[in-house]
Amino acid sequence: MTPRRQNVLSVLAFVFVTLGILLLSPGNRERVQNGFLSLISPFLKKGSEWDNSVAKLRHQLKSLQELETDNDKLKVENDKLKALNQVLQGVEAENLRLKAAFGYKDQSPFSLLPARIIGRSESNWWSTVKIDHGTLDGVGKDMSAITPDGLVGKVIAATDNAATVLLISDETCGVSATLSTPDGQAHPGIVRVVRGDRFTNMQQPRMAMSFLPKRLEVKPGWKVYTSGLGQVFPPNVIVGEVVKAVDRDLETEVTIQPTVNIAALTDVFIVTGLKGVAKK
Repeated sequence: MTPRRQNVLSVLAFVFVTLGILLLSPGNRERVQNGFLSLISPFLKKGSEWDNSVAKLRHQLKSLQELETDNDKLKVENDKLKALNQVLQGVEAENLRLKAAFGYKDQSPFSLLPARIIGRSESNWWSTVKIDHGTLDGVGKDMSAITPDGLVGKVIAATDNAATVLLISDETCGVSATLSTPDGQAHPGIVRVVRGDRFTNMQQPRMAMSFLPKRLEVKPGWKVYTSGLGQVFPPNVIVGEVVKAVDRDLETEVTIQPTVNIAALTDVFIVTGLKGVAKK
């Protein structure tokens, strides 16, 4: 039997059944309707349950999307709070540092001028820095630059509103210094950078103190201070601490760790004179 003939027979059967129902008496028609409804009621009930399940699932999916959206918002807010906390910690650390610096200025025997570092060449990172004060502020050549941690260097050039500071980590900067022993003795020598270090790596160059007496039993942690000889650097400014000592043919040489972090300098004090001493 062809599909077309099957469709025709199905339509005719539907028409005959419909006519048969319409020709029935009202009572018989109602009984047929009730039977039909009884027959399909399980399917209707199951379909209703499916509709409810689908609606519930849609609601749950919507809730999950809302939760994900809320979670993303909370992550953003948490990141903002973390960033703000870091900023506040940085501000607090800066305030503490500035308080310590200006406390040092008040207690120092020197007349100190605060100066901000405004320039530093990557190719001469360990050689010089530029500061934001010059001759109009009383800054002059050969004035020392220090921080509360120790010696930084000396001014080698100055204009009206800026100056260049030669750092102690430059190979040409020698510092007349003394090595202080626990028993109060002071051994003079010269502190300078170990030549060639700054060309071989990007770490802070090593510093060494020379011309110390041969077979001097130097211990790590001993302090090295400026001696004041030569009247370039003021006396008794800490330069660094002893890391190790080596006996040479005619002298003892010690390796020094500077107490100032030369790489991270942001500001310095320029020594403009001694407190209570009038400038000439």
